[in-house]
Amino acid sequence: MSDSTQHKFYESKCTQLTQEKDIRFAGIIDESGKLVAGGFKTGIIPLENNENKLDDFIEFASRVSLRKEFDKTLGPINYLAARRDKLVLVSFPFPISRFVLLISAEPTVDIENLAKRVVSIFSVAS
Repeated sequence: MSDSTQHKFYESKCTQLTQEKDIRFAGIIDESGKLVAGGFKTGIIPLENNENKLDDFIEFASRVSLRKEFDKTLGPINYLAARRDKLVLVSFPFPISRFVLLISAEPTVDIENLAKRVVSIFSVAS
């Protein structure tokens, strides 16, 4: 898949995710922690208004999601979830491409159903 085709694919999937009721943000992060596709749902104002802090968090989520030291004994990471008072953060590593899908959602979201929905959306070719 060419970079342009891959970008369109990820952009399309992130857009599809942000149309879901509880999702605030869906973005593809590269291994250096940079946003390469996706973003906030239209009309959503980030809770973290300091862009440097947001970038630092995205980089951190990417690093943690791509760690592999326990893969041999525990299996690979399917997703990581953090529930906070104001939102839920879920990251899905794509080990082959070394990308991470990062999602922020409303605190009312059902994480397991969200994970199933992500797998469903990314399993369908566009």
